[in-house]
Amino acid sequence: MHGNVIAQVSTPPGKGGVAVIRMSGEGSLDIAKKVFLPFSQKEIDSYPPRTQIYGYILYNEEKVDDGMLTLFPAPHSYTGEETVEISCHGGVLITRTVLEALFTAGARSAEAGEFTRRAFINGKLSLSEAEAIGTLLEAKSHEQIRLSASPARARLTEVTNSIKNELIGLMSSIYARIDYPDEDLGEFTDDEAVEKLLSVREALTRLIDTYRTGHAINEGISATVCGKPNVGKSTLYNLLVGEDAAIVTDVAGTTRDVLERTVALGRVTLKLTDTAGVHSGEGIDKVEQIGIGRSRDKIRSSELILAVFDLSREMDEYDLELINEIREADGYKVCVLNKLDLVEKKDPPFDIARLPKDVFGDVITISADKDDQGSLKVLIDLVNRLFTDEKITCGQDAILSSARQHAAVLRARDFINTAIDAYRIGLPSDAASSDIEMAIGAICELDGRAVSESVVNDIFSKFCVGK
Repeated sequence: MHGNVIAQVSTPPGKGGVAVIRMSGEGSLDIAKKVFLPFSQKEIDSYPPRTQIYGYILYNEEKVDDGMLTLFPAPHSYTGEETVEISCHGGVLITRTVLEALFTAGARSAEAGEFTRRAFINGKLSLSEAEAIGTLLEAKSHEQIRLSASPARARLTEVTNSIKNELIGLMSSIYARIDYPDEDLGEFTDDEAVEKLLSVREALTRLIDTYRTGHAINEGISATVCGKPNVGKSTLYNLLVGEDAAIVTDVAGTTRDVLERTVALGRVTLKLTDTAGVHSGEGIDKVEQIGIGRSRDKIRSSELILAVFDLSREMDEYDLELINEIREADGYKVCVLNKLDLVEKKDPPFDIARLPKDVFGDVITISADKDDQGSLKVLIDLVNRLFTDEKITCGQDAILSSARQHAAVLRARDFINTAIDAYRIGLPSDAASSDIEMAIGAICELDGRAVSESVVNDIFSKFCVGK
């Protein structure tokens, strides 16, 4: 048995033209020799590395399929270990049979994300690069792909390495001055050290400022569509989703529970929720009460609140009830005046002047069910303006895209601030040096060189089993 050898299907489950089974770890070649017989009758390792070899796939010495095998010797593989990939026909049963053949020959099933975790452990990927690959696999928009692709990952690594090297150079100078005070070995005076720290702080701040955009693209903005019954909430939800995901009727209270979907809206990823109509009064049954309660919970927890009102009706107590409901919520509140098409040639019954100016950050008018893409463009422009910086370009700029990265850089800046304060109040250099060391450690958390095991486990637990 080769307990260190892992195997799993790397292509999506189901029927297809080809399935790929990946195997990694010392002993992968030995297992491959038990389950694969080249048509040429040559030994697998007699072929040049990364050459596709055509042959039979065996299970208990029985020929079950024909396919291709490729050997990637260590360290020149995705994981940095000896790796074998077998391509077979993409049927559900045959794929499972080939995988079982590898298990029978001595491999074990890979855990979720274990291939990429091994690549990280073996220095083939930084932790930020591994996170980006996870995002790439789950990408819902082209902007997420750009944020997770190799050029973007390389740019973030380049910027953080530059900051880290600046701090390491500064630390070397400080230690030289501390250890050999009479030799004048330090490269920087105290004043020059402060200038260097100020420059590093500015670079960290620029990086921190990118997280607003990175969060909106990668992690997504939680957004809730809310309003009283029958104002067009579900119609707006369907417009944003791009399909009839929610049932729309002229019957008030059609939506009785929250509906959730992740959608791309311009550059921004929205974690979008359609809610039951928020209202009180008689005639509300138990099911609708539960739906309204969930609606209120979503309103309170959302980063973006799209409060929908019907322009073709007068403002009533239920509209005012909704406004009071969202007044104390922390999210950014947008007043969406819907059904513009019904009132375009006359004054709207809805009294816009009665909208409180201290609640809504923006007011927009749309026709969600008569859309010629104009209303959708209004929403796209609004959301992108609110949550992204148009000056930032995915793939060209270094962008923080996860809360973990953001927190690490914030800690680094805090330590730099403390070091600057130490110099400015006249403390000796060794007082500042400990904070600079902590800042370097925080920066190293970005690529995983100073990160806890629990954080690593959490990142790779989100991967599929074949990656």
